[in-house]
Amino acid sequence: MSTEELKLPLIDLSGYIDPKAPGDRERVIAEVKDACAKFGFFQTKGHNIPLGLQKGLLKSIDTLFDMPKEEKRKLSFLQNVSRRGYEESGMSLRDGDKLPDSKEAYYIGREDPVIEHAGFYGPNVWPPLPEDQFRKPVWDYYQATHNLGSIIWEILLQGLGHPISLMESFAKKPMVMMKMIRYPPLAATLPGQFGVGAHTDFGGVTVLLQEPGKHGLEVWLEEKEDWVPVQAVEDVYVINCGDMIMRWSGMQYKSAKHRVINKADNESRLSCATFFHGDIFATNPLNPEDPNKETVGQLLIKRFGNQFSLSKEWKAEVQAAA
Repeated sequence: MSTEELKLPLIDLSGYIDPKAPGDRERVIAEVKDACAKFGFFQTKGHNIPLGLQKGLLKSIDTLFDMPKEEKRKLSFLQNVSRRGYEESGMSLRDGDKLPDSKEAYYIGREDPVIEHAGFYGPNVWPPLPEDQFRKPVWDYYQATHNLGSIIWEILLQGLGHPISLMESFAKKPMVMMKMIRYPPLAATLPGQFGVGAHTDFGGVTVLLQEPGKHGLEVWLEEKEDWVPVQAVEDVYVINCGDMIMRWSGMQYKSAKHRVINKADNESRLSCATFFHGDIFATNPLNPEDPNKETVGQLLIKRFGNQFSLSKEWKAEVQAAA
């Protein structure tokens, strides 16, 4: 079977969100469980996020990244203890990559008025744009994908035989980060450079919106030892599990490698990923007997510690047991 014949499952979540007949919810739970066990990824429709909200978000991303470079640099996430704000193209380089990512990005998260726990909780950095052009559509979209991430978590838990109520043990004040991305045209990237190089996601559930018709996402399929392209289709989201879910589930759910290569020579490409992890001091809720007692915060520091400007005191606070 060629990779052209391979496609990630497309699951209609409406059977879970708004069931119409007996067995609808159970069918969706089974489909998601199977997809995440086999691929670690699936596509979804019937997700209950209005198309107008998606289009408004993409328009806001374009407005943001069209700002003058010097103005965007004033919003740099490197100057923010909570790592909110702008990431310039070329600032992200993973171990083993020959070249840095070509993408530029902008980060927001929970809107907490006080900086807490090494900055993992704190206020957002909002660009000096009219509220109706950025902050309102972006925040409305963030809340919608926050909700969808929670629903996916519910489904994943039930797929392993756990009750929805288990979320109360690790998602009272979950870290939910959103990353807005613009990839330059292929013609503007260096030979061998990726928009985002091959990686697995760190933690929980990822809810990904791709600009319709602007392809670029590829998922590594272990059993075929090849990259599978995931088309960017209007009103269809891509959902995947991160490393933390794979570990917490005892490897029952996969965390798959993926990368992005903008296929368009002369057009940029937009996307937006919302990452729903869990409370900073949460440990494995699926297995209380798990000998690995690392918290979500500790796992974050282990993966991204060199990317955060953390004081010794704050790092110690996050690494301490709750």
